[in-house]
Amino acid sequence: MIICNAQLHLAPSLIMKSIHKPIKTKPLMKFILVSSSFCAISLCVSVLLLATPKIVEVGSSPQYVSDPTTVDHLVFGIASSGISWPKRKEYSKIWWNWKLNKTMRGCVFVDTLPHEENANNNNDGSRPPLCVSEDTSQFLYTYKPGGLRSAIRVARVVKETVALNHSGVRWYVFGDDDTIFFPQNLVKTLSKYDHRLWYYVGSYSEIYEGSQVFGFGMAFGGGGFAISSSLAQVLAKVFDSCIQRYSHLYGSDARVYSCITELGVGLTHEPGFHQVDLRGDIFGLLAAHPLTPLVSLHHPDHTDPIFPNMTTTKSLQHLFEAVNVDSERILQQTVCYERRFSWTISVSWGYGVQVFQNNMLLPDVLRVEKTFKQWKEGNVLAGIYTFNTRELHPDQCKRPTIFYLDKVSSGKDGIISSYRKYSQNCSYKEPMKKLEVIKVFTNKLYLDNKQIPRRHCCDVLPSNAGDSMEIAIRECKYEEMIYMH
Repeated sequence: MIICNAQLHLAPSLIMKSIHKPIKTKPLMKFILVSSSFCAISLCVSVLLLATPKIVEVGSSPQYVSDPTTVDHLVFGIASSGISWPKRKEYSKIWWNWKLNKTMRGCVFVDTLPHEENANNNNDGSRPPLCVSEDTSQFLYTYKPGGLRSAIRVARVVKETVALNHSGVRWYVFGDDDTIFFPQNLVKTLSKYDHRLWYYVGSYSEIYEGSQVFGFGMAFGGGGFAISSSLAQVLAKVFDSCIQRYSHLYGSDARVYSCITELGVGLTHEPGFHQVDLRGDIFGLLAAHPLTPLVSLHHPDHTDPIFPNMTTTKSLQHLFEAVNVDSERILQQTVCYERRFSWTISVSWGYGVQVFQNNMLLPDVLRVEKTFKQWKEGNVLAGIYTFNTRELHPDQCKRPTIFYLDKVSSGKDGIISSYRKYSQNCSYKEPMKKLEVIKVFTNKLYLDNKQIPRRHCCDVLPSNAGDSMEIAIRECKYEEMIYMH
């Protein structure tokens, strides 16, 4: 535009010269006419561009968020009832009141307050406060056969949690009163995503049949799921009108999923959320955890205590002793080999160490050993899972020897965790017979969300002690591979 204005200022003098010398000024006149036309076109295009409204996509990111996501940016909505809360409130105390979580926010939603407490009483901050759910009698529930219409009330926890109107929220997190969350790992997982965009984050069931029936795109509520604040605000506005279309559904999570689907948003799958639709001993599932932070565990009432000779609550508290030291490394599986005895050693940090008295290829070790029972007995499809499995050897003495977490400490030289052999009625061969304790040396793990996680390597350290073994976990070298050398 500046060039065009300069040409227009020259035009009068050129015209005056053309009176005296018309023949010589023809090329100049052509130049003036062409230049003027170009300027006019440019001006029109500029006006059109300025007048055209900008197209803003839903959930677009206007600027980069520099400050990291913390627990302060989360708000929890926990579904419970006046009957179940007194029995399960100790579960929430395990993860709500650990030393790093000083600013936890959220509410446990119940239908009626338990007799012995109310929303503002008997709560010293070690557990989330209680909130009474709104009346849902106006909503239809037509699922057949059976089913519980409380699914409507539980689904509306999403709307009512948003209505708490907390400030500075980036993520709303939902679960049941028997969902054990690992808050720092939850923060680490959600930090990969921009809360200003529309995200629905969670995982499906371990049972193939359940995931197929309810959908692999549905986050199972017991395992917990997270909704970005931008999506949650919109979802809350349309939720009541939406769930009227889904009176025929069984559960609360199916209603949430359906309404999020109507908004055009799909599930962002994060395998650290665990529905745990399993029964009995889930050691095999925990010992072969995916290469991702542990975010949640569900159904502790339906599974054995994860540590032997402990109650369910005590065993979870024991696990959190390791979580408090190195949350990101908890259950991360590392495999190394003892060449002298041809042993394969699998370390699930903070939980257990398995020693296989033979050489096993890494892909076989990473399969989930079926130590557990299926959710529904007699149903063949309920025994098909959504992860790779290997059968539990029928001979107990041919199974791996298990060493469970005994204690963990942190100091200037790093983190030391020790694991003690779980007694079994087997005639171990030497030197396994003498081995009682395995010590594992690590540094604190800091996962980088900008890089794809890589499994760590480990070394069996030289030792003359027959009753103990020492293992050091470290980052693998650039081209290092994990196998028996």
